[in-house]
Amino acid sequence: MSTMLKGGCDFGPRAVSTRLLGGIWWMFTLVIVSAYTANLAAVLTVSRPYIPIKDLDDLANQTQISYGTRRGGSTMQFFQESQISSHVKMWNYMKERDEVFVDNNAEGVEKALSENYAYMMESISLEYEIQQNCNLTQIGGVLGSKGYSIALRKS
Repeated sequence: MSTMLKGGCDFGPRAVSTRLLGGIWWMFTLVIVSAYTANLAAVLTVSRPYIPIKDLDDLANQTQISYGTRRGGSTMQFFQESQISSHVKMWNYMKERDEVFVDNNAEGVEKALSENYAYMMESISLEYEIQQNCNLTQIGGVLGSKGYSIALRKS
């Protein structure tokens, strides 16, 4: 500490073990600071891809990215029954194009990764998929709310 503050010190480590411990501590500190600096530089230099869609309304009002849901799933039913204008617009788009529907979540995620396609699914399942694959992202918030419960036999 006194070395860094240019204050000097009347006593220093005299034993070999104490000098060795001090040297190891300074080397450890140097390695940690170097690793932190390298990681910080890597994080700051990586460019994030631009995503032109910020929410559901942006998705509904564009034509470059197709979008869909699981055929016969709860998300499809949500759009069928919704009375919100952007949801109605999206449902009309989807029902005219059979290719936007997939048979399961894995197929939808794969389609989103390989094509210019946005797959809409339940947020819990999407959060799991995002944890498994860093190339996925979630835009906007949750569209509707669902409550899940656990049924058990009474004891």
